[in-house]
This record gives sequence, C-alpha cells and structure tokens, in this order.
Amino acid sequence: MRMRRKPWARPELEQCPFNIMNPKDYKGQWKTAFPKEQPLHLELGCGKGVFTACQGVKHPEYNLVAIDIKSDILGVAKRNIEKIYEENDVPTDNIRIFAHNIEQILDVMDEKDQFDRIFINFCNPWPKKKHKKKRLTYPRQLEYYKTFLSADGEIWFKTDDDELFEESLEYFETSGFAVTYLTRDLHNSDFPDNVITEHEKKFSEEGIPIKFLIAKRDPKALEKDENTSSI
Repeated sequence: MRMRRKPWARPELEQCPFNIMNPKDYKGQWKTAFPKEQPLHLELGCGKGVFTACQGVKHPEYNLVAIDIKSDILGVAKRNIEKIYEENDVPTDNIRIFAHNIEQILDVMDEKDQFDRIFINFCNPWPKKKHKKKRLTYPRQLEYYKTFLSADGEIWFKTDDDELFEESLEYFETSGFAVTYLTRDLHNSDFPDNVITEHEKKFSEEGIPIKFLIAKRDPKALEKDENTSSI
C-alpha cells in the first residue's frame, strides 16, 4: 500500500539528530556517524521503524543504520524511534536513519564499511517475473551487499511470503552464501533473539507462519572471491 505524502516528514528529518540527510558523505566511513565506535548493523527497508527502535534498544552494544526509500515513511520511523527510545529512557546514540534507494546501495557504502549483520524484514515480494530483480534478496543485490558485509557477517531475512522465501534460498546459494539457520515457522521455533516487526505481528495474527533464515558467506565461495579480486 502506498503511503500518503506527509509534508511534515522532511522538515522533521532535517532537524532530527539521528537522521542523515546526505548519506553519500559517509560512504566508506559509516563508523564515524556514531559517537561510539561499535560493530555495525544495517536494516534494509526499515518501514515504520518499530523493529529498528526495538532492535536498537535491545542491543545498545551495536550501532544500527536503517534505510528506507522515502522521507514520508522515514518520518513515521523517526517518530516511532523517538517514542520507543524515550519509553526505555535511553539516548538514540546507537541509531542512524536515512532515505535512499536500496537498489543503489553502493552509492552510499563501499568495502571500507564493514557491517557485521544485515536485516531484511518483510521486503516487497515482487511476485511478477519481470519485477523479481527488484527483490532485496535477488542475486544482484546480494552481490552488492558482499561489498560491505564483513567476511564473517550475517544476513537475517524474514518474510511471510512462501515463494519469495523459497526462491531466496536459491538466490543465497547462487551468490555464495551458506544458510546457517532456517525455520519456516519462526514463532514455533527455538530461535531466541527475535524482535517482532509490525508486519510480523499482523501476519502472525492472521495465522501466516513467518519464514526466517540466517545466511553467511560460504568459506569456499569467500576464498574464491578473494582470490579473484587479487588477480
């Protein structure tokens, strides 16, 4: 569903201390965007920011960068982040947000930006064949992420969509990732560290099982990539 335009969003974001108006300025140096240097995590498609805020509050030992494409939705995320951080009486020092097209992620990040974890939660499944290349788990995108994902880094992927999940398993394998954890019913699994998103709550209440996986660079594929890049 398309979000209505919110004229207040951009002015609020311009005054927000944890919003980045010019993310290209931090390309190659995202660790400097935070007052304290800590391991970097990245959320692609943060939506209304509930997961973003809850993840940031739960794990203050990480610095979290969250991206969505439009300032309208990011304005909503900004308000939710402020509310949840205030309720938990913690500063927003470990969180940064910005608006950008994730298909063009390499405009704002490069190999010097070493993220230890990437979250992809309930992204658009783009079910039509001609649109599948827009998926955030499509091989082209996974190749982009490999540029700034650390050698031991992980991608955490959640969805309600069966086709997207099954085809994403193929995408990860094709792109040299090994799946280290997989469940097709997250809420009835043994996974201990789940933070529930607003979409996840809605789908679960409708009786739709949540699919979830963790993928890491396959050591053999990683070695091959490193050898190729050194030639």
